[in-house]
Amino acid sequence: MKKAILLLLFLAISISVSAQIKYEEFSSDRLGETRRLKIQLPRNYDTNELKVYPVVIVLDGDYLFEPVAGNVDYFSYWEDMPESIVVGVMQAATRYEDCNYDSENGLPADKGADFFEFLGLELLPYIDQNYRTAKFVIGVGHDFTANFLNYYLFKDPPLFNGYIILSPDLAPEQTSRLAGRIPMIQTQLFYYLATGTDDIKGLMEGTEALNSALKPIEAKNFNYYYDNFERGTHYSLVGRGIPNALEKIFSVYRPISKQEYKDVLMKLDTPISDYLTEKYQIIEDLFGLTNAIRVNDYIATATASEKRKQWESLRVIAEMASREYPETVLGPYYLGGYYEETGEPKKAMRTYQAAYDKEEVDFITVDMLLDKADDIKSEFGY
Repeated sequence: MKKAILLLLFLAISISVSAQIKYEEFSSDRLGETRRLKIQLPRNYDTNELKVYPVVIVLDGDYLFEPVAGNVDYFSYWEDMPESIVVGVMQAATRYEDCNYDSENGLPADKGADFFEFLGLELLPYIDQNYRTAKFVIGVGHDFTANFLNYYLFKDPPLFNGYIILSPDLAPEQTSRLAGRIPMIQTQLFYYLATGTDDIKGLMEGTEALNSALKPIEAKNFNYYYDNFERGTHYSLVGRGIPNALEKIFSVYRPISKQEYKDVLMKLDTPISDYLTEKYQIIEDLFGLTNAIRVNDYIATATASEKRKQWESLRVIAEMASREYPETVLGPYYLGGYYEETGEPKKAMRTYQAAYDKEEVDFITVDMLLDKADDIKSEFGY
């Protein structure tokens, strides 16, 4: 298991070299000093001038940046999450001061109060002004910095949309405060919490107590995930938690899987075409991204419509595919199938024939469409 984890980390870190990595010196008025940032831009950032990207803010950037950036690049390469801008805040010499809180009230104090304002009032506005950002922001932290991220949940609205909280070193009263605050949040919130069975005892117990407080919350906007990794140490749990967190937070973004096809599409009582449009509307609403519907998702929903005999859904999906991918055989293939199944063979034949000069997609070839047209012509004598 340990070797598999190390291999996954190696692959994730190695693949990130294809993305753009840059360092910046950021002069902070709130901190009265300069901070170093490490920024990973998506692979084709410079060529996609109209595209916007979610942002992942990584505290403890000195050692957390690489595993986060590598996983972000790897997951986005396979479309399991959107391409994102990753910003690492270097804190090797300052993390304890940055995360300082008052021992009595548990709130940011002294340099911690300045760092709190630095992230919210300086760093994120700077990233928004200088890069093409979407409205979805995730924060990642480990022990002290994980605890610190929780303070932003008390802003209205919270500074981050997603929180990856790895073995937090919780401040006094933090657990009860979070349990009281989270049900009051009106915006969509993604919260991932992780520990390990071999984590530092006090941190593991605190994390388990926080999980016990958050798990019963039934707020419709609260998307909560928890892992307690078997034999996970304080440091190895990080390598296991980051990919788990990204996978869960962006689950709705992923292409329709075989499991989703089987457990959702094949059991829908509502139009399958509605499911497809709603999926992408949710992606836009949650992540601020207006994406073209994937070919994979057109094929999955059209196939399910055929098997469920939802012919009107098949028509809608085929017409959408024709508009979005007019140069391909995707739309004509399914639109011709709709006409065949609804008793209009001549329309089906002409639809198939009209696709003779279009690009092939996946298993759908031009020859398939022309063969279908010939079969109809032979059967009906057109």
